[in-house]
Amino acid sequence: MAEQELWQRPVTYAAVGATQAADLFTYPPEGFRPMSRRARIGHGDARFQWAWAETMSWGIQKRSGFGVELTSTPREVVEQTYSPLAFDGDGAPVAPSARESAMFGSDGTPFVVPGDTAYLVIPVLGGLWGIKSPARVVYVVDEPNRKGFAYGTLPGHPESGEESFIVDQTEDGSVWLTITAISRPSSWFWWMLAPVLRLFQEYYTRRYLRALAGPISVPATE
Repeated sequence: MAEQELWQRPVTYAAVGATQAADLFTYPPEGFRPMSRRARIGHGDARFQWAWAETMSWGIQKRSGFGVELTSTPREVVEQTYSPLAFDGDGAPVAPSARESAMFGSDGTPFVVPGDTAYLVIPVLGGLWGIKSPARVVYVVDEPNRKGFAYGTLPGHPESGEESFIVDQTEDGSVWLTITAISRPSSWFWWMLAPVLRLFQEYYTRRYLRALAGPISVPATE
């Protein structure tokens, strides 16, 4: 039997969308460890516009040292399987806002849509080796003051679970990044290395929270 294309493989966990749940820490999916971190990354409309555009084009991952290898997913599969709904803070679906800005990040990477699939390459040993970790975008948040996405793990990823990256702007103009995840090791091999995986997750979560806090490198999209 021919090996499945990456876009044909299902995610490796059942609780798709769990990172949106308001009661995630009270009732996490069985066997999964929930995690959430939030940090202020700046202030003002220019920061918000730049930060969400970077987020929606894998900028957080790239700025944290990951390689991002996008794969081809047939558009008809995305359109038939994934609904491009936006979600509010409680996980309820809302009508997505119209985007008037460009649909590409500063490096030309298209903004993510549900169903997009990629290999996230985790550098090891100073970048001499990389762990290719496949993931799929499972939902997108697109509100006027709150934008981002979540990906779910695919077979071959060291962990099983979901992680979301949400940028929001509060009424005082502050811009925040929230990282939420559910995870567990994906196989017996990675269970043996569970303490190492947890250290990696903590390390990269801290890098994620700093990734958008530096100088704005390109003009904000109007």
